[in-house]
Amino acid sequence: MHPDHLSATFAALADPTRRAILARLAQGEASVMELAQPFQMSLPAVSKHLKVLEKAGLISKGRAAQWRPCRLEAEPLGEAAGWIETYRRFWERRLDRMDAY
Repeated sequence: MHPDHLSATFAALADPTRRAILARLAQGEASVMELAQPFQMSLPAVSKHLKVLEKAGLISKGRAAQWRPCRLEAEPLGEAAGWIETYRRFWERRLDRMDAY
């Protein structure tokens, strides 16, 4: 993954509202109105969060007549998890060495 993509993914994940939106989309497609329901914010504010997620490649928007469903695009999450996994293995090796010591 290109470092800029990884930065965009982590920047998008830094906000709890965007993480909640992704969690909802992991259950299936949803409209902007459906995604906005649990939050105490305006539709334009939710739309701004969606734009950040879309720019990071974490969601995509479809079009079905008047309905514009949002859907999760999980590939960037997998790439971020792979990057984190490298460091998890690093720390496990260090802790294993400390245990052996």
